Amino acid sequence: MSDLLLQPAHVLLARLDEGGLTAADLLEATLERVDTLNPALNAVVRTDRDAARRAAAESDARRKAGQALPLDGLPITIKDGFDVAGMVTASGAPVYKDRVAESDAAAVARLRAAGAVICGKTNVPFFCGDFQSYNPVYGTTNNPWDAGRSPGGSSGGAAVAVATGMSAFELGSDLGGSIRWPAQATGVFGLKTTWDLVSTWGHVPPPPERRTERNGELTVAGPLARSARDLGLVLDVIAGPRDPSTPAAPFAPARKTSARGLRVALWIDESLAPVDSSVAAAVRKAADALADQGAIIDETARPPFSLAEAYEIYAVLNHAIVASGLPEKVRDKIVAAAAGLPKGDLSHRALQARGARLAADDFADISARRKAVIAGWASFFDRTDVLLCPPAPVGAIPHDHNPDIHGRRLKVDDREIPYLDFLVWSSLATGGNLPAAVAPVLRASDGLPRGVQIVAGAFEDRSAVAVARILEEACGGFVAPPMTRV
Repeated sequence: MSDLLLQPAHVLLARLDEGGLTAADLLEATLERVDTLNPALNAVVRTDRDAARRAAAESDARRKAGQALPLDGLPITIKDGFDVAGMVTASGAPVYKDRVAESDAAAVARLRAAGAVICGKTNVPFFCGDFQSYNPVYGTTNNPWDAGRSPGGSSGGAAVAVATGMSAFELGSDLGGSIRWPAQATGVFGLKTTWDLVSTWGHVPPPPERRTERNGELTVAGPLARSARDLGLVLDVIAGPRDPSTPAAPFAPARKTSARGLRVALWIDESLAPVDSSVAAAVRKAADALADQGAIIDETARPPFSLAEAYEIYAVLNHAIVASGLPEKVRDKIVAAAAGLPKGDLSHRALQARGARLAADDFADISARRKAVIAGWASFFDRTDVLLCPPAPVGAIPHDHNPDIHGRRLKVDDREIPYLDFLVWSSLATGGNLPAAVAPVLRASDGLPRGVQIVAGAFEDRSAVAVARILEEACGGFVAPPMTRV
């Protein structure tokens, strides 16, 4: 059973359908795994075992009656940024440590309606606002490849639960790479969906008291899984508006399901966004694997704007969204720290200050420029099927809880770069409202996984997933990390 828990979700479903495995047995094995592995990892921060056991029994009854649902009996955890009815959703913030959700977040409701057995919540950074998963409520989550390193954030606990078999798959969220970066850091698959394809109602942030029906700008929900096929399986369930009884509007099928003739743009070398040589090697390996199967690789194809333009627009909006949930005095401190920086400064500190106090004229300018970027992406994907680029500048990093986020550094080969450079490569898909999948490609000389980011056109999520499936077959896919041995 221990080995079975590391199989993809679709394999678990097949075993349940065959009748040799019950949802109740699968749940108990999963809970036992949580009890065994989680003390060293601190990924699962809460469980509701009684509710999960009731759900598993109901699942077994449906399957016995020949009425199995699409995800029936799969035991899963949910990122603690999403409300789950009857469970605390703290989002890493002490102010919410006792807040019990009255109803499910929209995507959670769709998973429950599809038969998934929700058994717990996974750790995040404070208010889901960092690239490492630690907070004053639940503490620090460790990477199962190396406990001295972070699994990333903000969906760090989610990625660990998937990588170690404590969850069949996970529901994550992504504003600044929060699905894509943990997927790279732990060696799993992740999908940042097209903006507004999946409802984010019931996600924290924004604060529950400021919740609106409309999806917040830039933020999306999406799956983390042990196979690319599972990304598509979950996507088909969670896509759609807040009402789980309302199906998603039709969105595009995959342009291609094989590499032959696939038009692939490759974007690695960029002075604004340096990456470690091991990350570049993974992206190039992915491109070579596709080329070996007949894909057409173009290293010069670019959208009609610079990375600097796309990043500036995205960064100001991202920092505005994050700052909206901060106390007034904290926003004032951010602005004061950037006092005296010249207009047009694109340093992280300056962009953070602009976002923290986004003036009306700046918002109008940013909005107009972003509209042009989105149009530029549309024309780019008229002649290109997918773009390959780094998911993040580095692999999994050592824990670094320096309270001054601008004082943190990332090691890229023989030099250091700012910690907030995590945002740069993620800005392309996020600022353009585009889907992006991450697939594991190799393990570097440090023994840790590296992956590739696969960006596709708006509402072409299935194209990104299809390319991830091709790379899974070519490069080997998910490998269980060392701390899964029980």
